[in-house]
Amino acid sequence: MEALSGAPHLVVLGTGSLARSVCCSLAATRSGPLRVTVAGRDVRAADEIAYLAGSRALLSGAPIDFDAAYVDPGSPAVTELLARTSPRLLVVCASSQSPWERTRHPSAWTDLIAEAGFGLTLPLQAEIPVRAARAVADAAPDTLLINACFPDAVNPLLKTLNLPVLCGIGNAGLVAASLGHALGLGPTPRLKVLAHHVHLHPPADPADEARAWLDGAPLPDVTALLTRQRTTDRERLNLVTGHTAALLIAALAHGHTLYTSLPGPHGLPGGYPVTARDGTLTLDLPPLLTEQEATEWNQRVGTGDGVTVHDGRVRFTGPAQAAVTAYAPALAEGFAATALDEAQTELKTVRDRLRRRAARPRLEERCP
Repeated sequence: MEALSGAPHLVVLGTGSLARSVCCSLAATRSGPLRVTVAGRDVRAADEIAYLAGSRALLSGAPIDFDAAYVDPGSPAVTELLARTSPRLLVVCASSQSPWERTRHPSAWTDLIAEAGFGLTLPLQAEIPVRAARAVADAAPDTLLINACFPDAVNPLLKTLNLPVLCGIGNAGLVAASLGHALGLGPTPRLKVLAHHVHLHPPADPADEARAWLDGAPLPDVTALLTRQRTTDRERLNLVTGHTAALLIAALAHGHTLYTSLPGPHGLPGGYPVTARDGTLTLDLPPLLTEQEATEWNQRVGTGDGVTVHDGRVRFTGPAQAAVTAYAPALAEGFAATALDEAQTELKTVRDRLRRRAARPRLEERCP
């Protein structure tokens, strides 16, 4: 630990499968010295991740030290940790709404999310990232915040609230990695991918498919190239997402160059091709595509998630709007970003009520 005292410091907030994947992938990067603190309310889970990743780092010969800290992500302890450590990077992997609840604890609430779209949960996805961003602003303004919680929509919300956020991880990065795998390509400036969270699944309209360019030319058959990703178990895909995040963290921590795609860079909606270089992040769009065009495309396809963040307001669309009209009518017309706390309270009330109801049997469960 003493030998790493001057190494860049990373705090990973959360102890779920993505946090574990990020840390275990970091342990094998061998990109340079790093100190990592895994922080969460479940200190046993944090310590387990630190042990697993630390063991992998030693076996790999990677100069990375992992330790664990008890921190409730929703408490002032996050601010205290950042003030004490001033980390180079903070990666938020803790969420107030687990994406795995439908498989682990199905209920009428998870039925509603399935019908309305993931965008319905935006206020809940934003809760911990907003608190973490406020902690960064108050206690560690030089810390770079990376958000893993629905960054395609949460990061624009952070930007609207004038809170710091560098980028997200997952989603566009996973799509880019999957296309690269299908083409036999690693991280390269030859491949540029524009993709939103909605593209984790095939879009309802094939014209709204993710867009990709290889050597400056539009890539055909994107849907076919993404088949293996879209037929893989979602939670196991964190093994890929975590590795894309580890490569990004290593590049930002040590000033290396990395070509990838990321959700929510600098608070933009959706996902974009980017270049990390010298510890900074810039858009790396294909020829003839402007930032405005890329942003407008992401905003349009993103309505498939059921939510938009624009002009200081959150608006629900399609089935998500129908859901809030029926269950949380105070949110039917959306809400101002500054009223996020009230929206969270409203949605938590709905969640608490619906969690007490059993989920409907799934089709395969109803069949003999």
